[in-house]
Formats: sequence, C-alpha cells, structure tokens
Amino acid sequence: MPIPSNFSTPARMSAKERALSQIQRWIIDGTLQPGEKLIDADLADALGVSRTPIREALQLLEMQSLVEMHPGKDTRVKTIEKDDVLKMYPTLAALHSLAAELAAPLIIPGQIEQLKELNARFSQAIELGQPFQAMEIDEQFHNLIIDIADNPYVSSFSASLQIHIRRFKYVFLKQPVAATYASVQEHADIIQALEQGDRAAAAAVMKQNLLRPMNELYALI
Repeated sequence: MPIPSNFSTPARMSAKERALSQIQRWIIDGTLQPGEKLIDADLADALGVSRTPIREALQLLEMQSLVEMHPGKDTRVKTIEKDDVLKMYPTLAALHSLAAELAAPLIIPGQIEQLKELNARFSQAIELGQPFQAMEIDEQFHNLIIDIADNPYVSSFSASLQIHIRRFKYVFLKQPVAATYASVQEHADIIQALEQGDRAAAAAVMKQNLLRPMNELYALI
C-alpha cells in the first residue's frame, strides 16, 4: 500500500477528521485502489496519528460505502461497479434539477456573481490539469445552488450521493480539456437561466450537466 508523504494537512481538524478527509481523498483519486487492503498501522504512521482515529475514520468510510470492513479479516477499498454510474447519476441529476428550479425565483445578484466566480475557477482548474481541485469547485458550484433552493431533503440526499459519485467524477475530470470543458459552458447556461429566473431552463440544463458525464463515464470505465 504505497502511501504518499508529500500531502498537505488541513488546519484545525481533529485526528479523526484529518484521517477521514485524507483517506477519502486517496480513495477518490485512486491512490488507494479499489479492492486494496487498508492497514491501519500503516495509515496511522503516514498520517502521524494513533490507530484509534484511523479505525474511527474507516468505520465512517464504511458507512459511506467507500470501504468494506471484514471483522477478524481485513478492510479493503470498495470496488467500483460500472452499472452504479447508471443508478447514481440520474438520481443526483433529478435532485439537482429540482434544486435549480427552486433556486431560480430566489437567487439574488450577489449569488449570481458567486456562481460566475466559481465557474471561472472551475475552468482554470480544468485547464491547469487539476482534476481534484476541479471536482471540489464543481461541488461548491452545485452546492451553492442547493443552498439557495432551501430544501433540506434535497441537500441531505445530494450530500450522501455526492460521496459515491466523487470517485466517478474524478475519472471524468481527468480526461482532456476538450472532453470536460462542456461542463464549463453548461455552468454558464445554468447561471444565465437562474439570472433570468427561468425555472424550466435552469432545471433542464442542470439535468444535462449531470447526465452527459454519466454517458461518457460509462463508456470510459
């Protein structure tokens, strides 16, 4: 299990939170491969923490379905099932489409500017070949719209799905710029629809923004 040593540590986080954040990132970006055995002592040494927060983090990752724990045997990174792409993305697309529809009559100019800034940063991350950063900014873009929609059920269900979809999204955002730049234009179209208060257009483009990567990912995996 080759664990990197040159990673940054977020400030003001508990040992468990740091372990959870870093192991989750390693699973998403493929540092820890599907099916790979996770050794808590090795992870503890790499992260500079005791084994207790590692075990607590692994238990949370199991709840997120990112690892599989087999008591008395081992803990492994959960494998990726190709058909999960076709199950997760339409569900998330429906939730985010509803969020865009709900946000259209509520959004204010300052939030429009926030979305434009996030999309500019998203575009830059793609151009610089930074897929993990692009993924995080893309989530910030979508999460801002969900926050504006002000529906706690959409927010809760979306957050749960996002954890699983991150592994697929990372694969997609690692593709050449030409293959991913369509997302930037779709974001711009979403912003325009929200700015005009066009609920139907905002919902339609948002749905497309998630279903298009689904079809491309399914061909890639």
